[in-house]
Amino acid sequence: MAYQEMATLYDKLMLNAPYDEWIAFTEQVLNESGKNITKIADLGCGTGEITTRLAQAGYSMTGIDYSADMLTYAAHKASEKNLSIQWLQQDLINLTGLMDYDAAISFCDVINYITEPAELEKTFQNVAESLKPGGIFMFDVHSLFQVEQHYINQTFADVTEEASYIWFCSAGDERGEMFHDLTFFALDGEDYKRFDEYHHQKTYSVDFYKNLLRHAGFENLKVFADFSLKQNFIEEKAERIFFLAEKRSE
Repeated sequence: MAYQEMATLYDKLMLNAPYDEWIAFTEQVLNESGKNITKIADLGCGTGEITTRLAQAGYSMTGIDYSADMLTYAAHKASEKNLSIQWLQQDLINLTGLMDYDAAISFCDVINYITEPAELEKTFQNVAESLKPGGIFMFDVHSLFQVEQHYINQTFADVTEEASYIWFCSAGDERGEMFHDLTFFALDGEDYKRFDEYHHQKTYSVDFYKNLLRHAGFENLKVFADFSLKQNFIEEKAERIFFLAEKRSE
């Protein structure tokens, strides 16, 4: 996934994103884990909104993203807040060099951009290698219900004085697969500049992710939905699925 010019508009487009809920969910899970969590990797950190908020909460943070442009904005944001955060440009499929982290998180459907099962399992193995034994891995994905009922064959649009976008979402060849065709118009001086993005995402069933996590070396799997820590949700009605796993102790 390459956001390219979209990095310049990302925070504006994400103004209504549920960052407070992601932070509250994360801190509640970490607090209830009974573990001493201090060092966290934010995988697919984007412009660092979640990374910086957790750093402000006292965690030692590392933000990892494939986009150099996103990381530039993230580093600037952290500098303005006098936060010491490590930023790394890496592809999660080839994640290397991280060791002995207490926890790793990956939110805002980053994992949905890893569309091939083999690459998903490799990513989960990379995450496991970056964690201490018993370390926590949390991530979220779109549910199949969300993809099929709220995204595929839908058109989205928004217009502000600074930017506007049109977003077409179409189905892929397999269940849970979708393609996003986005056109942006961003204010550049007195004129508007057009640029386009094409994104590919795919989601799978809860059981599919759980099996991959087990194969990658995780145990004590828990699954939640829509920012709630209740586990008795109905998968066919949930919109955002959260996974919590621990690296298997050796």
